Amino acid sequence: MNALRNKVQLIGNLGMNPEIKVLDGGKKLAKMSIATNETYKNAKGEKITETQWHNLIAWGKTVAVIEKYLSKGSEVAIEGKLINRNYTDKEGVKRYITEIQVNELLLIGSGKAANL
Repeated sequence: MNALRNKVQLIGNLGMNPEIKVLDGGKKLAKMSIATNETYKNAKGEKITETQWHNLIAWGKTVAVIEKYLSKGSEVAIEGKLINRNYTDKEGVKRYITEIQVNELLLIGSGKAANL
């Protein structure tokens, strides 16, 4: 049951091209966002689609797959865990960020999968 304590699974489309950063020591980080859509009918019977945006980060071998195959609009299925962090901006205001650290990635419709 420990594997279920902090687990996120999403299917969505990239809202931008992935941002790849090379950190000190050559370690790579990928940052991107995906949109998930939920459709339902309201009390009047009207079809409503709500879009949620999710910030993703990835490390290691997953970055190589992201760099090679993903671009804005790509549909992906991801599995990962929630990461909460904070920092103080230039104006001294404390900011909070919630991201999903990607552990597994499936490229939908491409026939390519990366299970990392």
